[in-house]
Amino acid sequence: MNRLLLFIVLLSQTFLAQNIAQKLDTATKNLLTTSAAYSANLSVYISDESGNFIYEHNGNQGLSSASTQKIFTAAAALETLGKNYQYTTTASYSGNISGGNLNGNLFLKSNGDPTLGSWRYEGYKPENFKQKLLEALKKLEISTISGDLIIDDSYFDFQATPGGWPWNDIGNYYGAGVFGVNWRENQFDISMNGKEMKGLNVELPGVNWVNEVKSGGSSDQSLIYTAPFSNVAYINGTLPAKAVTVSGAMPNPPLTFGTEIKSWLKDAGISFKGNVSSTSMQQINGEKLQFAPKNNIVLEYKSPTLDKIIYWFMRKSVNFYGETLIKTLGKEKKNEGSFDAGVSYLKEFWKGKGINAAMINFADGSGLSPQNYVSARAEVQSLLWSKKQPWFSDFYEGFPTQGNAMKMKSGTMKDTKSFAGYHTAKDGKKYVYAIIINNYQGSNISDALYKVLNVLK
Repeated sequence: MNRLLLFIVLLSQTFLAQNIAQKLDTATKNLLTTSAAYSANLSVYISDESGNFIYEHNGNQGLSSASTQKIFTAAAALETLGKNYQYTTTASYSGNISGGNLNGNLFLKSNGDPTLGSWRYEGYKPENFKQKLLEALKKLEISTISGDLIIDDSYFDFQATPGGWPWNDIGNYYGAGVFGVNWRENQFDISMNGKEMKGLNVELPGVNWVNEVKSGGSSDQSLIYTAPFSNVAYINGTLPAKAVTVSGAMPNPPLTFGTEIKSWLKDAGISFKGNVSSTSMQQINGEKLQFAPKNNIVLEYKSPTLDKIIYWFMRKSVNFYGETLIKTLGKEKKNEGSFDAGVSYLKEFWKGKGINAAMINFADGSGLSPQNYVSARAEVQSLLWSKKQPWFSDFYEGFPTQGNAMKMKSGTMKDTKSFAGYHTAKDGKKYVYAIIINNYQGSNISDALYKVLNVLK
Protein backbone atom coordinates (compact mmCIF):
# COMPACT_ATOMS: atom_id res chain seq x y z
CA MET A 1 0.00 0.00 0.00
CA ASN A 2 2.85 2.39 0.88
CA ARG A 3 4.56 1.63 -2.44
CA LEU A 4 1.32 2.19 -4.32
CA LEU A 5 0.76 5.53 -2.53
CA LEU A 6 4.31 6.61 -3.32
CA PHE A 7 3.84 5.66 -6.96
CA ILE A 8 0.62 7.67 -7.15
CA VAL A 9 2.28 10.72 -5.57
CA LEU A 10 5.24 10.54 -7.95
CA LEU A 11 2.95 10.06 -10.93
CA SER A 12 0.87 13.04 -9.83
CA GLN A 13 3.96 15.24 -9.46
CA THR A 14 5.25 14.18 -12.87
CA PHE A 15 1.91 14.93 -14.49
CA LEU A 16 1.75 18.33 -12.76
CA ALA A 17 5.28 19.25 -13.94
CA GLN A 18 4.44 18.17 -17.48
CA ASN A 19 1.23 20.17 -17.37
CA ILE A 20 3.06 23.30 -16.21
CA ALA A 21 5.74 22.80 -18.86
CA GLN A 22 3.10 22.48 -21.57
CA LYS A 23 1.36 25.64 -20.41
CA LEU A 24 4.68 27.51 -20.30
CA ASP A 25 5.52 26.31 -23.79
CA THR A 26 2.15 27.48 -25.11
CA ALA A 27 2.53 30.90 -23.45
CA THR A 28 6.08 31.26 -24.79
CA LYS A 29 5.04 30.37 -28.35
CA ASN A 30 2.13 32.81 -28.13
CA LEU A 31 4.58 35.55 -27.13
CA LEU A 32 6.97 34.78 -29.96
CA THR A 33 4.22 34.81 -32.59
CA THR A 34 3.23 38.41 -31.82
CA SER A 35 4.31 41.09 -34.27
CA ALA A 36 6.27 42.92 -31.53
CA ALA A 37 8.45 39.83 -31.03
CA TYR A 38 9.04 39.24 -34.77
CA SER A 39 12.81 39.80 -34.45
CA ALA A 40 13.11 39.30 -30.68
CA ASN A 41 15.46 36.96 -28.85
CA LEU A 42 14.08 35.20 -25.79
CA SER A 43 15.71 33.14 -23.04
CA VAL A 44 13.56 31.37 -20.43
CA TYR A 45 14.55 28.92 -17.71
CA ILE A 46 12.40 27.60 -14.86
CA SER A 47 13.06 25.02 -12.15
CA ASP A 48 11.54 24.09 -8.83
CA GLU A 49 13.18 25.23 -5.59
CA SER A 50 15.33 22.08 -5.50
CA GLY A 51 16.74 22.78 -8.94
CA ASN A 52 14.68 20.16 -10.78
CA PHE A 53 14.21 21.28 -14.38
CA ILE A 54 10.70 22.31 -15.43
CA TYR A 55 10.93 24.32 -18.66
CA GLU A 56 13.30 26.24 -20.89
CA HIS A 57 13.34 28.12 -24.16
CA ASN A 58 16.87 28.97 -25.32
CA GLY A 59 17.85 28.72 -21.67
CA ASN A 60 21.59 28.83 -22.42
CA GLN A 61 21.39 31.81 -24.79
CA GLY A 62 23.28 34.87 -23.58
CA LEU A 63 21.26 38.08 -23.85
CA SER A 64 21.54 41.62 -22.56
CA SER A 65 19.81 41.22 -19.21
CA ALA A 66 19.89 44.80 -17.83
CA SER A 67 19.44 44.97 -14.05
CA THR A 68 18.70 41.31 -13.34
CA GLN A 69 22.47 41.03 -13.58
CA LYS A 70 22.54 42.62 -10.12
CA ILE A 71 21.66 39.24 -8.60
CA PHE A 72 25.16 37.98 -9.49
CA THR A 73 26.93 40.99 -7.98
CA ALA A 74 24.80 41.06 -4.82
CA ALA A 75 25.22 37.37 -4.02
CA ALA A 76 28.97 37.38 -4.74
CA ALA A 77 29.43 40.43 -2.51
CA LEU A 78 27.50 38.89 0.39
CA GLU A 79 29.48 35.66 0.14
CA THR A 80 32.89 37.25 -0.41
CA LEU A 81 32.75 40.28 1.88
CA GLY A 82 30.21 39.06 4.44
CA LYS A 83 26.88 40.61 5.39
CA ASN A 84 28.50 42.63 8.20
CA TYR A 85 31.17 44.21 5.99
CA GLN A 86 31.50 47.97 6.48
CA TYR A 87 33.27 50.71 4.54
CA THR A 88 35.38 53.24 6.41
CA THR A 89 35.94 56.95 5.83
CA THR A 90 38.81 58.56 7.74
CA ALA A 91 39.69 62.16 8.55
CA SER A 92 43.32 62.81 9.41
CA TYR A 93 45.89 65.60 9.28
CA SER A 94 49.51 66.32 8.47
CA GLY A 95 51.71 68.73 10.41
CA ASN A 96 50.78 69.60 13.96
CA ILE A 97 48.19 71.36 16.08
CA SER A 98 49.34 74.30 18.17
CA GLY A 99 47.22 76.92 19.90
CA GLY A 100 44.11 75.81 18.03
CA ASN A 101 45.88 76.11 14.66
CA LEU A 102 46.30 73.07 12.41
CA ASN A 103 49.65 73.79 10.78
CA GLY A 104 49.14 71.33 7.95
CA ASN A 105 46.52 69.77 5.72
CA LEU A 106 43.22 68.15 6.60
CA PHE A 107 42.63 64.89 4.69
CA LEU A 108 39.49 62.88 4.01
CA LYS A 109 40.03 59.33 2.72
CA SER A 110 37.64 56.45 2.08
CA ASN A 111 37.75 52.92 0.73
CA GLY A 112 34.89 53.78 -1.60
CA ASP A 113 31.94 53.94 0.81
CA PRO A 114 28.90 54.25 -1.53
CA THR A 115 26.63 55.30 1.33
CA LEU A 116 28.63 58.34 2.50
CA GLY A 117 26.10 61.19 2.63
CA SER A 118 23.28 59.00 1.27
CA TRP A 119 19.71 59.95 2.12
CA ARG A 120 18.56 56.31 2.40
CA TYR A 121 19.89 55.38 5.85
CA GLU A 122 18.82 56.80 9.19
CA GLY A 123 21.85 58.06 11.08
CA TYR A 124 24.06 58.17 7.98
CA LYS A 125 22.76 61.24 6.16
CA PRO A 126 24.92 64.24 5.18
CA GLU A 127 24.03 66.10 8.39
CA ASN A 128 25.11 63.08 10.47
CA PHE A 129 28.57 62.97 8.92
CA LYS A 130 28.84 66.75 9.19
CA GLN A 131 28.04 66.63 12.90
CA LYS A 132 30.60 63.91 13.63
CA LEU A 133 33.36 65.59 11.65
CA LEU A 134 32.85 68.98 13.29
CA GLU A 135 32.63 67.39 16.73
CA ALA A 136 35.93 65.58 16.11
CA LEU A 137 37.65 68.82 15.03
CA LYS A 138 36.31 70.70 18.04
CA LYS A 139 37.47 67.90 20.35
CA LEU A 140 41.00 68.65 19.13
CA GLU A 141 40.26 72.34 19.72
CA ILE A 142 41.01 73.20 16.08
CA SER A 143 39.83 76.71 15.27
CA THR A 144 42.09 77.39 12.26
CA ILE A 145 43.32 75.23 9.39
CA SER A 146 46.35 76.79 7.71
CA GLY A 147 46.81 74.14 5.04
CA ASP A 148 44.60 72.59 2.37
CA LEU A 149 41.63 70.28 2.50
CA ILE A 150 42.60 67.25 0.43
CA ILE A 151 40.18 64.50 -0.52
CA ASP A 152 42.31 61.39 -0.93
CA ASP A 153 40.32 59.39 -3.48
CA SER A 154 43.20 57.11 -4.47
CA TYR A 155 41.76 53.86 -3.09
CA PHE A 156 40.27 52.89 -6.46
CA ASP A 157 41.80 53.45 -9.88
CA PHE A 158 41.17 56.60 -11.93
CA GLN A 159 38.50 55.16 -14.25
CA ALA A 160 35.13 56.22 -12.84
CA THR A 161 32.68 54.51 -15.22
CA PRO A 162 32.85 51.05 -16.84
CA GLY A 163 33.76 50.80 -20.48
CA GLY A 164 30.72 50.19 -22.64
CA TRP A 165 28.32 52.45 -20.79
CA PRO A 166 26.26 54.51 -23.26
CA TRP A 167 27.09 58.21 -23.38
CA ASN A 168 23.45 59.21 -22.86
CA ASP A 169 23.41 57.32 -19.54
CA ILE A 170 26.65 58.52 -17.95
CA GLY A 171 25.55 62.05 -17.04
CA ASN A 172 22.27 61.00 -15.45
CA TYR A 173 21.84 59.94 -11.82
CA TYR A 174 21.53 56.24 -12.70
CA GLY A 175 24.89 56.43 -14.51
CA ALA A 176 26.92 57.90 -11.64
CA GLY A 177 30.60 56.98 -11.62
CA VAL A 178 32.59 55.36 -8.81
CA PHE A 179 35.40 57.19 -7.01
CA GLY A 180 37.65 56.38 -4.07
CA VAL A 181 35.61 58.94 -2.15
CA ASN A 182 31.91 59.14 -3.00
CA TRP A 183 29.38 61.64 -1.69
CA ARG A 184 25.55 61.75 -1.75
CA GLU A 185 25.62 58.69 -4.04
CA ASN A 186 27.39 60.98 -6.52
CA GLN A 187 24.05 62.48 -7.47
CA PHE A 188 22.99 66.12 -7.76
CA ASP A 189 19.51 67.57 -8.19
CA ILE A 190 18.50 70.50 -10.38
CA SER A 191 15.38 72.52 -9.65
CA MET A 192 13.79 73.24 -13.00
CA ASN A 193 10.79 75.38 -13.89
CA GLY A 194 9.97 74.37 -17.42
CA LYS A 195 13.18 74.98 -19.35
CA GLU A 196 14.65 77.36 -16.77
CA MET A 197 17.32 76.17 -14.31
CA LYS A 198 16.52 77.53 -10.85
CA GLY A 199 19.38 76.02 -8.84
CA LEU A 200 21.30 72.94 -7.68
CA ASN A 201 21.20 71.23 -4.28
CA VAL A 202 25.02 71.05 -4.18
CA GLU A 203 27.87 72.99 -5.73
CA LEU A 204 29.62 71.49 -8.76
CA PRO A 205 32.98 73.32 -8.69
CA GLY A 206 34.13 74.70 -12.03
CA VAL A 207 31.23 73.26 -14.05
CA ASN A 208 29.70 75.38 -16.83
CA TRP A 209 26.20 74.59 -18.04
CA VAL A 210 24.76 74.48 -21.53
CA ASN A 211 20.96 74.37 -21.29
CA GLU A 212 18.93 73.45 -24.37
CA VAL A 213 15.89 72.03 -22.60
CA LYS A 214 12.52 72.75 -24.19
CA SER A 215 9.11 72.87 -22.55
CA GLY A 216 6.62 70.28 -23.68
CA GLY A 217 4.85 67.11 -22.71
CA SER A 218 3.68 65.92 -19.33
CA SER A 219 6.75 64.01 -18.10
CA ASP A 220 10.50 64.38 -17.72
CA GLN A 221 12.11 63.57 -21.08
CA SER A 222 15.37 65.37 -20.41
CA LEU A 223 18.92 64.02 -20.49
CA ILE A 224 22.05 65.32 -18.79
CA TYR A 225 25.43 64.86 -20.42
CA THR A 226 28.50 65.27 -18.26
CA ALA A 227 31.53 63.02 -17.99
CA PRO A 228 33.73 62.30 -14.95
CA PHE A 229 36.05 65.26 -14.21
CA SER A 230 34.43 67.32 -16.99
CA ASN A 231 33.88 71.06 -16.50
CA VAL A 232 31.00 71.13 -19.02
CA ALA A 233 27.47 69.89 -18.35
CA TYR A 234 24.80 69.77 -21.04
CA ILE A 235 21.08 69.25 -20.56
CA ASN A 236 18.57 68.82 -23.38
CA GLY A 237 15.24 67.16 -24.16
CA THR A 238 11.86 68.30 -22.87
CA LEU A 239 10.34 69.02 -19.46
CA PRO A 240 6.78 69.86 -18.42
CA ALA A 241 6.03 73.57 -18.05
CA LYS A 242 6.05 73.35 -14.25
CA ALA A 243 8.45 72.96 -11.34
CA VAL A 244 10.26 69.59 -11.43
CA THR A 245 13.50 68.13 -10.11
CA VAL A 246 15.99 66.54 -12.50
CA SER A 247 18.87 64.45 -11.16
CA GLY A 248 22.32 64.00 -12.66
CA ALA A 249 25.68 62.36 -11.95
CA MET A 250 28.32 64.50 -10.25
CA PRO A 251 31.32 64.92 -12.56
CA ASN A 252 33.70 65.27 -9.60
CA PRO A 253 32.24 63.98 -6.30
CA PRO A 254 35.49 64.38 -4.29
CA LEU A 255 35.64 68.12 -5.11
CA THR A 256 31.93 68.56 -4.44
CA PHE A 257 32.41 66.83 -1.09
CA GLY A 258 35.42 69.00 -0.24
CA THR A 259 33.57 72.17 -1.22
CA GLU A 260 30.69 71.22 1.06
CA ILE A 261 33.08 70.55 3.95
CA LYS A 262 34.61 73.97 3.38
CA SER A 263 31.19 75.55 3.89
CA TRP A 264 30.70 73.49 7.07
CA LEU A 265 33.97 74.81 8.46
CA LYS A 266 32.89 78.36 7.78
CA ASP A 267 29.50 77.85 9.40
CA ALA A 268 31.18 76.30 12.45
CA GLY A 269 33.52 79.26 12.85
CA ILE A 270 36.64 77.32 11.86
CA SER A 271 38.95 79.47 9.76
CA PHE A 272 40.13 77.69 6.61
CA LYS A 273 42.99 79.36 4.75
CA GLY A 274 43.91 76.80 2.13
CA ASN A 275 42.38 75.28 -1.00
CA VAL A 276 40.19 72.29 -1.69
CA SER A 277 41.86 69.58 -3.77
CA SER A 278 41.88 65.83 -4.37
CA THR A 279 44.47 63.26 -5.35
CA SER A 280 42.71 62.72 -8.67
CA MET A 281 42.88 66.46 -9.47
CA GLN A 282 46.54 66.50 -8.46
CA GLN A 283 47.05 63.65 -10.93
CA ILE A 284 45.20 65.55 -13.67
CA ASN A 285 47.22 68.70 -13.03
CA GLY A 286 50.54 66.84 -12.91
CA GLU A 287 51.14 67.81 -9.29
CA LYS A 288 52.80 65.79 -6.56
CA LEU A 289 50.23 63.48 -5.03
CA GLN A 290 49.47 64.03 -1.37
CA PHE A 291 48.05 61.01 0.40
CA ALA A 292 46.30 60.88 3.73
CA PRO A 293 48.65 59.97 6.60
CA LYS A 294 48.04 56.73 8.50
CA ASN A 295 48.39 58.48 11.84
CA ASN A 296 46.94 61.71 13.27
CA ILE A 297 43.44 60.30 12.95
CA VAL A 298 40.64 62.77 13.59
CA LEU A 299 37.63 60.58 12.80
CA GLU A 300 36.84 57.04 11.64
CA TYR A 301 33.35 56.82 10.18
CA LYS A 302 31.77 53.45 9.41
CA SER A 303 29.12 52.78 6.77
CA PRO A 304 25.95 50.75 7.28
CA THR A 305 26.58 47.01 7.04
CA LEU A 306 26.62 45.33 3.64
CA ASP A 307 23.26 43.59 4.10
CA LYS A 308 21.58 47.01 4.28
CA ILE A 309 23.49 48.21 1.21
CA ILE A 310 22.43 45.10 -0.70
CA TYR A 311 18.81 45.73 0.25
CA TRP A 312 18.77 49.13 -1.46
CA PHE A 313 20.95 47.89 -4.30
CA MET A 314 18.33 45.29 -5.18
CA ARG A 315 15.15 47.11 -4.14
CA LYS A 316 15.87 50.40 -5.95
CA SER A 317 18.31 48.98 -8.52
CA VAL A 318 21.10 51.46 -7.71
CA ASN A 319 23.66 51.02 -10.49
CA PHE A 320 26.22 53.06 -8.56
CA TYR A 321 26.16 50.50 -5.73
CA GLY A 322 26.79 47.67 -8.15
CA GLU A 323 29.84 49.30 -9.68
CA THR A 324 31.22 50.21 -6.26
CA LEU A 325 30.83 46.59 -5.18
CA ILE A 326 32.63 45.46 -8.34
CA LYS A 327 35.61 47.71 -7.58
CA THR A 328 35.53 46.58 -3.94
CA LEU A 329 35.65 42.93 -4.97
CA GLY A 330 38.55 43.69 -7.30
CA LYS A 331 40.43 45.45 -4.50
CA GLU A 332 39.72 42.80 -1.87
CA LYS A 333 40.40 39.72 -4.00
CA LYS A 334 42.88 40.90 -6.63
CA ASN A 335 44.41 43.93 -4.89
CA GLU A 336 43.27 46.12 -7.78
CA GLY A 337 40.37 48.54 -7.37
CA SER A 338 39.31 48.50 -11.01
CA PHE A 339 36.27 47.42 -13.00
CA ASP A 340 38.36 44.91 -14.95
CA ALA A 341 39.64 43.23 -11.79
CA GLY A 342 36.20 43.14 -10.21
CA VAL A 343 34.45 41.76 -13.29
CA SER A 344 37.20 39.16 -13.67
CA TYR A 345 36.65 38.03 -10.09
CA LEU A 346 32.87 37.95 -10.57
CA LYS A 347 33.25 35.62 -13.55
CA GLU A 348 35.65 33.37 -11.62
CA PHE A 349 33.31 33.32 -8.63
CA TRP A 350 30.29 32.07 -10.56
CA LYS A 351 32.29 29.71 -12.71
CA GLY A 352 33.43 28.19 -9.41
CA LYS A 353 29.76 27.66 -8.48
CA GLY A 354 29.22 25.51 -11.55
CA ILE A 355 27.89 28.06 -14.06
CA ASN A 356 29.26 27.68 -17.58
CA ALA A 357 31.50 30.70 -18.26
CA ALA A 358 29.96 31.17 -21.72
CA MET A 359 26.64 32.06 -20.07
CA ILE A 360 28.03 34.85 -17.86
CA ASN A 361 29.80 37.31 -20.12
CA PHE A 362 29.79 40.24 -17.66
CA ALA A 363 30.88 43.76 -18.61
CA ASP A 364 29.96 45.53 -15.35
CA GLY A 365 28.29 44.92 -11.99
CA SER A 366 24.93 46.60 -12.50
CA GLY A 367 23.74 45.53 -15.96
CA LEU A 368 23.72 49.06 -17.38
CA SER A 369 26.17 48.17 -20.13
CA PRO A 370 24.54 46.65 -23.23
CA GLN A 371 27.75 44.62 -23.60
CA ASN A 372 26.61 42.26 -20.81
CA TYR A 373 25.39 38.87 -22.01
CA VAL A 374 23.77 36.51 -19.51
CA SER A 375 21.48 33.51 -19.98
CA ALA A 376 18.26 32.77 -18.12
CA ARG A 377 19.69 29.42 -17.01
CA ALA A 378 22.71 31.12 -15.44
CA GLU A 379 20.41 33.47 -13.53
CA VAL A 380 18.38 30.55 -12.19
CA GLN A 381 21.54 28.69 -11.21
CA SER A 382 22.77 31.71 -9.26
CA LEU A 383 19.38 32.07 -7.53
CA LEU A 384 19.35 28.39 -6.57
CA TRP A 385 22.88 28.59 -5.14
CA SER A 386 22.03 31.77 -3.21
CA LYS A 387 18.97 30.08 -1.67
CA LYS A 388 21.27 27.64 0.15
CA GLN A 389 23.45 30.32 1.76
CA PRO A 390 23.14 31.59 5.37
CA TRP A 391 22.68 35.19 4.16
CA PHE A 392 19.81 34.31 1.82
CA SER A 393 17.10 36.07 3.85
CA ASP A 394 18.98 39.38 3.50
CA PHE A 395 19.42 38.78 -0.23
CA TYR A 396 15.78 37.80 -0.72
CA GLU A 397 14.47 40.79 1.23
CA GLY A 398 15.82 43.14 -1.44
CA PHE A 399 13.73 41.60 -4.24
CA PRO A 400 10.77 43.85 -5.10
CA THR A 401 7.27 42.38 -5.35
CA GLN A 402 6.07 42.87 -8.92
CA GLY A 403 3.82 41.34 -11.56
CA ASN A 404 0.88 40.67 -9.25
CA ALA A 405 2.68 39.38 -6.15
CA MET A 406 5.81 37.76 -7.59
CA LYS A 407 9.10 38.33 -5.77
CA MET A 408 11.54 39.23 -8.53
CA LYS A 409 14.29 41.52 -9.74
CA SER A 410 13.57 43.26 -13.02
CA GLY A 411 15.80 44.73 -15.68
CA THR A 412 14.92 47.38 -18.26
CA MET A 413 16.75 48.94 -21.19
CA LYS A 414 15.64 50.03 -24.65
CA ASP A 415 13.65 47.17 -26.21
CA THR A 416 14.95 44.88 -23.43
CA LYS A 417 13.23 43.43 -20.37
CA SER A 418 14.11 40.73 -17.88
CA PHE A 419 12.73 39.20 -14.69
CA ALA A 420 14.39 36.77 -12.28
CA GLY A 421 13.22 35.58 -8.91
CA TYR A 422 11.29 33.20 -6.70
CA HIS A 423 7.57 32.39 -6.57
CA THR A 424 5.27 30.17 -4.55
CA ALA A 425 2.18 29.14 -6.51
CA LYS A 426 -1.32 28.84 -5.07
CA ASP A 427 -0.85 25.07 -4.84
CA GLY A 428 2.30 25.53 -2.75
CA LYS A 429 4.73 24.64 -5.51
CA LYS A 430 7.88 26.81 -5.35
CA TYR A 431 9.59 27.98 -8.52
CA VAL A 432 12.86 29.70 -9.41
CA TYR A 433 12.75 31.43 -12.78
CA ALA A 434 14.34 33.87 -15.20
CA ILE A 435 13.08 35.33 -18.47
CA ILE A 436 14.96 37.75 -20.75
CA ILE A 437 13.83 39.32 -24.00
CA ASN A 438 15.84 41.53 -26.38
CA ASN A 439 14.72 43.56 -29.39
CA TYR A 440 11.03 43.48 -28.48
CA GLN A 441 9.32 46.31 -30.36
CA GLY A 442 6.08 46.74 -28.42
CA SER A 443 5.24 49.18 -25.63
CA ASN A 444 3.77 46.44 -23.41
CA ILE A 445 7.00 44.53 -22.94
CA SER A 446 6.44 43.78 -19.23
CA ASP A 447 2.90 42.57 -19.82
CA ALA A 448 4.17 40.30 -22.59
CA LEU A 449 6.54 38.54 -20.17
CA TYR A 450 3.94 38.43 -17.39
CA LYS A 451 1.72 36.31 -19.63
CA VAL A 452 4.43 33.64 -19.53
CA LEU A 453 5.19 34.00 -15.81
CA ASN A 454 1.50 34.00 -14.85
CA VAL A 455 1.48 30.29 -15.66
CA LEU A 456 3.46 29.77 -12.42
CA LYS A 457 0.72 31.27 -10.28
